[in-house]
Amino acid sequence: MSPRPLAAGAVLAAIVFAQGVATRSVKPVPRGKPSGIPFHAKFTDVAKAAGLTEPVIYGGADRKTYIFETIGCGAAFLDYDNDGWLDIFVLSGTKLEGPPPAATNRLYKNNRDGTFTDVTEKSGLRHAGWANSVAAADYDNDGDTDLFVTEWGHNLLYRNNGDGTFADVTKAAGLWEQAVRWGSGAVFLDYDRDGDADLFVANYIAFDMARTPKPGESGNCNWKGVPVNCGPRGLPPGRHSLYRNNGNGAFADVSAASGAGKAGGSYGMTATAGDFDDDGWPDIYVAADSTPSFFFRNNHDGTFTESGLERGVALNEDGMEQAGMGLGIGDFNLDGRLDVFKTHFADDTNILYRNAGKGNFDDVTLASGLGVETRFIGWGAAITDLDNDGLPDLFYVTGNVYPEIEKSVPAYPWKTPRVVFRNLGGGKFEELLDEAGPGVAAPHSSRGAAFGDYDNDGDVDVLIVNLGEPPSLLRNDLKAPGRNWLRVKLEAVKSNRSALGARVTVRYGGKTQTQEVASQSSYYSANDPRPLFGLGAAETADVEIRWPDGSARKLPGVKANRTLTVREN
Repeated sequence: MSPRPLAAGAVLAAIVFAQGVATRSVKPVPRGKPSGIPFHAKFTDVAKAAGLTEPVIYGGADRKTYIFETIGCGAAFLDYDNDGWLDIFVLSGTKLEGPPPAATNRLYKNNRDGTFTDVTEKSGLRHAGWANSVAAADYDNDGDTDLFVTEWGHNLLYRNNGDGTFADVTKAAGLWEQAVRWGSGAVFLDYDRDGDADLFVANYIAFDMARTPKPGESGNCNWKGVPVNCGPRGLPPGRHSLYRNNGNGAFADVSAASGAGKAGGSYGMTATAGDFDDDGWPDIYVAADSTPSFFFRNNHDGTFTESGLERGVALNEDGMEQAGMGLGIGDFNLDGRLDVFKTHFADDTNILYRNAGKGNFDDVTLASGLGVETRFIGWGAAITDLDNDGLPDLFYVTGNVYPEIEKSVPAYPWKTPRVVFRNLGGGKFEELLDEAGPGVAAPHSSRGAAFGDYDNDGDVDVLIVNLGEPPSLLRNDLKAPGRNWLRVKLEAVKSNRSALGARVTVRYGGKTQTQEVASQSSYYSANDPRPLFGLGAAETADVEIRWPDGSARKLPGVKANRTLTVREN
């Protein structure tokens, strides 16, 4: 279904007279009768017991003067030391006023017993600033996972030295820019399929503190009648960049030549890559805040064509802009194609785009049952099977951006719960209000979320960034006999070592599900690079792997409840 654009005058009026963030002020649709089907996944926040006790500082606690204090940051699940267990990297911000806090990005090593050790100082990753997003991949093909961090300030590339330490190689890699920019989403991908991980970086706002109005000083600086920080509307959008990996540890800026830097006018946030049109080449999708989102189609010749409007993923089905923040990528309807779940602002629905084939999408938000929830501002998100029944569910975290608003309008608190929509099959979802456990019901002002199996027990756990508080680590206590699973770990040789863009298709119990390896999604975060499939009652599965160079391998009759490691060639 193609979006129905508003008349030009209506669009202009909506932008000029609205607050700084796009919201449609829609009412939730009535909830249907609960299905009554038991939900066997229960999430418990074990962060304190696991050793994740340091708070994420991000601007003032009671008020936010500028928009960069509200955006928050992401986190990553990664195996930096190659021991088979997921470690944790959590970003942080700082403060504008008062004594500088002891805030820093933090690396936690997995002790393999449910606990983590803070190894930030030893690792060389201590850094204070306004970090936004993280992308994790092996850009230099040496077998170790490296990190790219975006900031309001200067982005950072950390090379993994393979001995538990990292080196800042931003300048040597050709990625340092003298001017201050607001790097937002970033994703490593091998867009030219030459075996090296390239890098796309979105930029949010061309922000100048000296030229930005204070709360209440313009029409874009009010919400619900309360003066708040200004933007993004009324502020100049940033420009996006694409860097080609030269294969020698350095990158070349190909933003103009590739066409990726020509698309403008939108406030880019989370970026991800995937083969959305099933042609074997990775495309780029960027969630954009209060402006049309971008879909960069890979032309197979080193260039991209931005075609979000034509493909149905720039706006909703009413032709309206939404405040795109987080992205969940997966195959919710089990047709072997990558669908998109995008989170938005309060008084609006989060959107579910069904991939109709060849990279064309339909907005199925209302048809799928997501219209019942409009209360919260959504951030990190995933399309992932939480209870291993073979049907991918929807999970997203929430949190307000205006701490000042709660006193005047109590219906919009600063801290709000996480949200789970259970997949009922047939394209339908059901919101679970209490059934998913205390870790989901607990209120926080959350931002980034990373999804992965940190304890290697065969179910999806969730790492969540909370502003002004320590992170949450939601352990999935799935107790359901006969709920099988299969994890696939890919070791690329000819392709880029992280197997970015590799597609895993699993057939089980009459169902087919596809996942791809990506270095960023959710909100500014990096998920477990090992695709995990719930198989339901199926005890075996047929696995097909399409490597980034297009070659394929089939593995029939793989037994369930194991990690399948597959080496290219």
